[in-house]
Amino acid sequence: MFPNLFPTPNGQQFGSLPVMPIQAMTQQATRHARRVYVGGLPPSANEQTVATYFSQVMAAIGGNTAGPGDAVVNVYINHEKKFAFVEMRSVEEASNAMALDGIIFEGAPVKVRRPSDYNPSLAAALGPSQPSANLNLAAVGLNPGSSGGLEGPDRVFVGGLPYYFTEPQIRELLESFGALRGFDLVRDRETGNSKGYAFCVYQDVAVTDVACAALNGIKMGDKTLTVRRANQGSSQPRPEQESVLLHAQQQIAIQVIMLRLMLQPPATKVVCLTQVVTVDELRDDDEYEEIMEDMRTESSKFGTLVSVVIPRPQLDGSASPGVGKVFLEYAGVDGATNARAGMNGRKFGGNEVVAVFYPENKYYAGEYDG
Repeated sequence: MFPNLFPTPNGQQFGSLPVMPIQAMTQQATRHARRVYVGGLPPSANEQTVATYFSQVMAAIGGNTAGPGDAVVNVYINHEKKFAFVEMRSVEEASNAMALDGIIFEGAPVKVRRPSDYNPSLAAALGPSQPSANLNLAAVGLNPGSSGGLEGPDRVFVGGLPYYFTEPQIRELLESFGALRGFDLVRDRETGNSKGYAFCVYQDVAVTDVACAALNGIKMGDKTLTVRRANQGSSQPRPEQESVLLHAQQQIAIQVIMLRLMLQPPATKVVCLTQVVTVDELRDDDEYEEIMEDMRTESSKFGTLVSVVIPRPQLDGSASPGVGKVFLEYAGVDGATNARAGMNGRKFGGNEVVAVFYPENKYYAGEYDG
């Protein structure tokens, strides 16, 4: 009697009216809870780079709960206002993405928030509203709660740090404005080497904007510092802080000059290279020998090469001092000077090589963790 009352086998008809597929209805209903807002994007960002990056990061932290494949299904970017809406496959994955607030994208920290149309009461019935407690955030350089009060609106991002800056040297620079309540130099999880950026919080949060304004844009070797509030983008000091800022900039200029002098080690016969090899490459015997031979051939172009040392990981997989670095010993200082000048800043495997002189006494003693 009613041949068209129920859906046809393809599920597209209900009576004489077209019906939206159940899957599409579900996606539409959950969309507000599957999207995240990403703010503070650099001008170079586009839909493809954002989608690829966040899919890779979600996989790295173990945030993909909807199965294999990319977590990101769609990206919309507002280039003028430098933000994006990133749509995830599932509500749970969107909640896991909220743990990525402050992550570094193309050299700058970005804000990860819920969009304005997010409805907490409706979302609560669709899936978890908080990130999983089992996410491996350390895999992407995020260490929530592990650095002594480094969360909150007064957290400062310090980027563009030369890789050879030590933690005491960075702290000394930052503490020109006051004592720190927390500090975290982000390091490579496998090698322990600096990744070129850090976070800090001042004990007196009133100096935060002054410190950011005074330090941001300072040239340190071939790098330029990026210093700003991690979760709020760049900020300007208030009018009443202008005189304080002027004095601070004068003081920091002196501090930077002194730091640069300290960071220029005397020329030696040994050069240390970083950003050249990865831990995985060093584990494979054949690949290791190939790297060693390539390094001997290339390094010999600059002078008489005496020895090459490329530390390898332990057999049990644990890190060894100096893993990720290459040490070149030359017969004289001239050869080492030529090698440092010729290799520093060169691209190797997509990374920019950093070449610095290394103390001969430490090299001869087998101390490679300097």
